[in-house]
Amino acid sequence: MDKYAVLGNPVNHSRSPAIHAMFRDETGQEMEYGTLLCPLGSFGETVDGFRSGGGKGLNITVPFKEDAFRYADILTDRAKTAGAVNTLRFNDDGTVLGDNTDGAGFIADLKRLKWPVSGKRVLVMGAGGAARGILKPLLEENPASLFLANRTLARAQALAQEFPETVAGSYEDLVSRGTFDLVINATSGSLSGAVPPLPESVFAAGARAYDLMYTPSGMTVFLEWALSHGCSHVSDGLGMLVGQAGESFLLWRGVSPDPERVLKALREMLRAED
Repeated sequence: MDKYAVLGNPVNHSRSPAIHAMFRDETGQEMEYGTLLCPLGSFGETVDGFRSGGGKGLNITVPFKEDAFRYADILTDRAKTAGAVNTLRFNDDGTVLGDNTDGAGFIADLKRLKWPVSGKRVLVMGAGGAARGILKPLLEENPASLFLANRTLARAQALAQEFPETVAGSYEDLVSRGTFDLVINATSGSLSGAVPPLPESVFAAGARAYDLMYTPSGMTVFLEWALSHGCSHVSDGLGMLVGQAGESFLLWRGVSPDPERVLKALREMLRAED
């Protein structure tokens, strides 16, 4: 039976085994999926051991996405753009393909929600790896504009230089930028209960807000703030988690699972544990 796993440190908290088990059952694939705890500083040896034991692919989580980027023999364009790898596929010819499915999973979730990007004014908050991973897929959806805001202006400007279609600025600059149709929180602020310092007038009529973080209830502090300041529709990032896993599954198995049933089951699982 083909073996897959999620590799990280820590890794026991990962939802990937539950997601891929549901994908497997839905599509009738002969495979097993587990967790692989990787000691810090031992990425190559750990992956080599998994491969020699018959492993076919790995999902990579923190803090090893850059290690996986260096380990891969072949990188997809989206992995090169992200500068990080979250999916490894071990090919029959001995080569290793590195991919990054985060951005594609995010766009897949926007499409599941029926939230259009084309022609919309988009605001992305944050200038770290999460923001980097979604910028190119967002731009490929042809927004009217994309503004990148970050507390440290220099980081936003450096990231924007890699994506010339974007404009970078501080949160203070947003006061003069008007309103936005889609506001995306790519910071980790919701993990600590922090809301980015947005102007209260940031949302256009009918605006939507998306937080890449997720909670059992589906509501983060940022999304609560958005609803109380004129935003019409909100979503946390659980659908993105399922979407990026679906992209990995497609890369490994050549089959696209249906995210809706898995997302519903995962949400119920999180609420039961909360």
